[in-house]
Amino acid sequence: MALLLKSVQLGLSNSRNVSTGVAVRAAAVAAAASEKTELKKTFTVYRFDPEKKGDKPRMQTYELDLNQCGPMVLDALIKIKNEVDPTLTFRRSCREGICGSCAMNIGGTNTLACICKIDRDASDLKIYPLPHMYVVKDLVPDMALFYQQYRSIEPWLQKKDQAEYGKKQNLQSIKDRAKLDGLYECILCACCSTSCPSYWWNPDKYLGPAVLMQAYRWVIDSRDENSAERLKRLQDPFSVYRCHTIMNCTKTCPKGLNPGRAIGELKKLMAGIAKKGTPELSGTA
Repeated sequence: MALLLKSVQLGLSNSRNVSTGVAVRAAAVAAAASEKTELKKTFTVYRFDPEKKGDKPRMQTYELDLNQCGPMVLDALIKIKNEVDPTLTFRRSCREGICGSCAMNIGGTNTLACICKIDRDASDLKIYPLPHMYVVKDLVPDMALFYQQYRSIEPWLQKKDQAEYGKKQNLQSIKDRAKLDGLYECILCACCSTSCPSYWWNPDKYLGPAVLMQAYRWVIDSRDENSAERLKRLQDPFSVYRCHTIMNCTKTCPKGLNPGRAIGELKKLMAGIAKKGTPELSGTA
């Protein structure tokens, strides 16, 4: 019993020591930050509230000390919202470049705010919502059309038989699986589509780089048995053929993917120049 009591007392003592250590380190970091010379950075942010009567699009400036802020643009926006202007509106979620929520135009380039480092020079940084999209408020674009186009390509595995889902696995060889690399990683942030001039001029008819890359991803999947029908649905003058290989999409993709190449491969399949080929493995197990 005495041994147990001593162990508990030792544990409590260690816990207090850890807490004290954390507090001391936090105080030291804060003191070091306060001793640094202020590093001012001006952020010029697009502001617009369509529901506010008489409100017009404008640019609003905020000045932050980068020594008191995280390294990414999203950190700056969160600091502005939390400490300077709570009316600023933007989307964010994962903070790891996975969800695509914080896609916006930063310094003239479509990218993700959570993985875009703040340039520590004296120039101001201009931040806009994704271009050529309706604005819900401030940095929040209306993604309804984009998701509607994505839904139109039926982005799920389609089989001819009516097998009960979840009971068996669809077989796929390593080589066939490798064909999906560089396609499945797309997070649907819309950075590529909103950087494409063809999508700016024909957003109601041209599907855009992101959706077309996903269309190719399902067409080329060796497990999908509906590839011919998928290609047939795209056979019109606008869905695919508005792509003029400008390649803005590939240049701006924050995940390093190549939508331009995927669209080129899709065109080859539609023209009969290339064929999907026979799967190395088929059936279920």
